[in-house]
Amino acid sequence: MLRALDKFEDVVHHALLFMLACVVLLATFELGWLIVRDALTPPLFLLEIDELLELFGQFLLVLIGLELIHSVKIYIEQREYHLEAVLAVALIAVARKIITLDAKELPEGTLFGIAAIVVALVLGYYVMQRSRREAGHSSVQKSEPTRAPS
Repeated sequence: MLRALDKFEDVVHHALLFMLACVVLLATFELGWLIVRDALTPPLFLLEIDELLELFGQFLLVLIGLELIHSVKIYIEQREYHLEAVLAVALIAVARKIITLDAKELPEGTLFGIAAIVVALVLGYYVMQRSRREAGHSSVQKSEPTRAPS
């Protein structure tokens, strides 16, 4: 029974990976279309601020999709979640939101909330990186052979 569930999970993971790849491909085509459309709209090759923000938002959306594909691939191969990839996706998503949002139309509390999310994600990423470095450094120290005094 457990073997059948593992096989079922594998099928679902591969299906998700395929569908995510299709979505990223479509988002990439959409980005290309937006670039061409905006560049060919008079005045030619001059973009308005709102057009640039739309392009940057779409670009970051493609990056989020690529990071999600990478995360699913790692999970399929190693059967473990990588917190670093999840935090990177979250940081990119928040950055996308910040770039595309119109701060003038938001209540002031919303901006503080977004700032708190950014701080929490950055702190989480920093703590994870620091613990990884310390774990790597301590394993190197433990593996070094000790020499007898001469």
